Amino acid sequence: MKRIIAQARKELTQTFRDRLTVALALVLPLILLALLGTALSLSVKGIPVVVQDYDRTPLSRQYAEALNASLTFHVVPSQLPAEAALASEQARAVIVIPQHFERDYLRGQTVEVQWLMDAVDANTANTMRGQAVSITNAFAAQRSGASAVKPAIKAETRMWYNPGGSARKFIGPGAFAVVLALFPPLLAALAMSREGEQKTILQVYVSSISAHEFLLGKIAGFFIIAVAEWALALLVAFPLFDLKIAGDPTPLLVGTVLYLFCNACFGVMVGVSIPNQAAAIQAVAGVQFLLSFLLSGFIFPVSNIPAGIRWISAIVPARYFIELVRDGFVRGGGWPAVWYAPLMLALLGALYFLKAWKKMRLMQVDA
Repeated sequence: MKRIIAQARKELTQTFRDRLTVALALVLPLILLALLGTALSLSVKGIPVVVQDYDRTPLSRQYAEALNASLTFHVVPSQLPAEAALASEQARAVIVIPQHFERDYLRGQTVEVQWLMDAVDANTANTMRGQAVSITNAFAAQRSGASAVKPAIKAETRMWYNPGGSARKFIGPGAFAVVLALFPPLLAALAMSREGEQKTILQVYVSSISAHEFLLGKIAGFFIIAVAEWALALLVAFPLFDLKIAGDPTPLLVGTVLYLFCNACFGVMVGVSIPNQAAAIQAVAGVQFLLSFLLSGFIFPVSNIPAGIRWISAIVPARYFIELVRDGFVRGGGWPAVWYAPLMLALLGALYFLKAWKKMRLMQVDA
């Protein structure tokens, strides 16, 4: 144990001796967290649309005003034809109100309003289509008043866990997990690969410290740094994303310890396997960060990932930590909801450590 503590103390001393490394460890995660959490947004607001009103009646103008009053659409003036307005990106949709719009409506006839949408961005187009139907139905229901035929089934919806539908409460916890997936393993990988690059690892081979003691000392040092990063990121995340503890916090705390251990083990494993700092950086950024960003459920649900590559998400630690963070800060389901996530993090951490230990033992024998 003394040799493990001594190794961890040595790593902390080397890290805090270099100001650039301290900035990389404690400041850059906060900047990345703020960028990821605020730059990414899944909500669609203020989409420019052009209304071509061929009726020019009070009712057609009220319909255009209803569109402009919504948060989703913003009516912009244009004299261009519909196709030209879309092609020039002056508008993302063109609404064509036909002649006799008001007359046919007052006669009780079906009135068709044409929506021409730019579907290059399919997600935004689908959102616009849903909002177009909702606004049109609400407009018709408001004008019909008491004479409207009541539907046989009326859906009453309530938003649970995130009543305001705030995108920040979805993106923020995910960004928190992705940031912690990058910097702790990056620092650990750099430290380990530097030992191999500068051949100082040979001193370890001929010393009395065993492979597992050396690795545990390294992991302990960068685990402490990771805890500091976690605490600072948490202080920023609470006010920035309007987060609060929801329900039992113990799954989140246990999962945090295992997630940080897992990431430190991954960095050490990469550093042992790749004795080159540039290559180690690329390995951590290309594997840990990209997989955490794309296959963890950070942006879109894991179930939406194509089945052929969905299995990869099962070995991405950030996937399980994101579930823990969102449960701890938003849903509050506690252990019954996320009991498996800490187990998977512990399993992945143990696999990374065993892989690093096996490689280290082989290098000692070869030396």
